[in-house]
Amino acid sequence: MVLENKLGINDSSELARIEEKISKKKSLEMFEWGLLNTFEVGTFKALSEIHKCLFEDIYDFAGKIRDVNIAKGNFRFVPVMYLEAALANIANMPQSTFDEIIQKYVEMNVAHPFREGNGRSMRIWLDIILKKELKQVVDWSKVDKDDYMLAMERSPVKDVEIKLLLRTALTDKIYDREVYMKGIDASYHYEGYHVYKTANLNSEQ
Repeated sequence: MVLENKLGINDSSELARIEEKISKKKSLEMFEWGLLNTFEVGTFKALSEIHKCLFEDIYDFAGKIRDVNIAKGNFRFVPVMYLEAALANIANMPQSTFDEIIQKYVEMNVAHPFREGNGRSMRIWLDIILKKELKQVVDWSKVDKDDYMLAMERSPVKDVEIKLLLRTALTDKIYDREVYMKGIDASYHYEGYHVYKTANLNSEQ
């Protein structure tokens, strides 16, 4: 099934390719135009604005809380009827230490507030929190896809693995364009998007 989109695309592989190109370019613009420094760090509002920025040219639901229940494999994300309450609770979670920040990230992943594009938006959201609170970000290019996916799958029960994995990939190069672009490419690769390199999608094109 192909998600309804603003581009009128009915082929899932074509939609994935166009979505990757447009949203990666948007992620680069967020960095280059300083938008990453304008978000209300650690809030759902910030995550919603990131999601909207990435996907507003593709989906009508960009930045909007989903109105359908979703699952991945055997795991069901927070049901729609409890979603707003869950997001309010997550916003109030502390975020002053690395452990607290990752716990907050794990809970937001369990909430999975959007129809599509949760992971890609959330990893940018996570880095903004880490940057503000710890003056560090994750160098996602150093985080193996399979290790990450497995650790995230297990994180609602036990978050030790994901904490260890991300802690070892922390860097203090928080304003480094190359670290950011490689990180976006890695983040997209986790979700199966790897046609375009962010570095080649200059925001002026």
